[in-house]
Amino acid sequence: MIHTRFILIAAAAILAGAVAFASPDEWRGEWPKTDFGRSAVDFREILSGGPPKDGIPALDDPRMIPVGRETRLADTEPVLVLELSGQPAHAWPIRYLTWHEIVNDQVGGTPVAVTFCPLCNAAMIFDRRLGGQVLSFGVTGKLRNSDLIMYDRQTESWWQQALGEGIVGKMTGKQLKQLPGWMESWGSFRARNPDGIVMDQPDWPRSYGRNPYVGYDSASQPFLYRGENPPHGIPPLSRVVRVGQRAWPLERVARAGALTEAGVTISWTKGQASALDSGRIAQGKDVGNVRVRDASSGRDVVHDVVFAFVFQAFHPKGKWMIGN
Repeated sequence: MIHTRFILIAAAAILAGAVAFASPDEWRGEWPKTDFGRSAVDFREILSGGPPKDGIPALDDPRMIPVGRETRLADTEPVLVLELSGQPAHAWPIRYLTWHEIVNDQVGGTPVAVTFCPLCNAAMIFDRRLGGQVLSFGVTGKLRNSDLIMYDRQTESWWQQALGEGIVGKMTGKQLKQLPGWMESWGSFRARNPDGIVMDQPDWPRSYGRNPYVGYDSASQPFLYRGENPPHGIPPLSRVVRVGQRAWPLERVARAGALTEAGVTISWTKGQASALDSGRIAQGKDVGNVRVRDASSGRDVVHDVVFAFVFQAFHPKGKWMIGN
């Protein structure tokens, strides 16, 4: 069964395309502090995703617990991971990010925004420091190319999650630094990091562990996306590994097990469940674990594992690494 949010989005799109579109005249009542005179995008590209401002509640300073105390997560469940030098490895379960999308947290002395857009499978971690201040982020309820639009609480500027870029308001054109985080299975993280820490279950009435986007990554088209589909016959909701302006089809990486191209080594191992497949996240189809490292130094490299349409939409001049 498709989640109610999908039904509402689809109904809005079917009844009238204009219903989903909005404009600054309609937004100002909800966003009186946002400077709509500054923008890097066409406002017609911004759609209402259904929930209002903060209708999807971001989290702040979550409780973290030792790996050994976590008993809720199945080994196959995906977590978003960050390993910074001198700090214990951190993991944020996707079962919580699915319902909150943004976590404002701190790793040692680094304030981070841990983000997940289910409609894009985009799991990205950003440094919240910018221009001498520390930003905190919330969810606008708006989408562009089906991707989460965040806002900072300091200026109420809007940010494109897939790019880490300010697109509306005072922060237009500003760029957040993406950190080299990645998604992997809880079992893999736990085995490698017995001294690591993991985000504890939030105190919100949510069905954590349940996937409200059942079957989404098997759909033929993404919701509220009107852009071009990927080339080379690549299905729009297949996964790709994006590194900078290049994208490797996940299917190709999985077949090879490891690829070294364009200065990076991309490896794949089985064992991570898709968060966007079955009704229970832990029971999702196996999409595997991906690590991307610098081919020379072995250091982790900033990357994303996103749906192919996301790369096409936000990196239209990028290179598709489809092999021979």
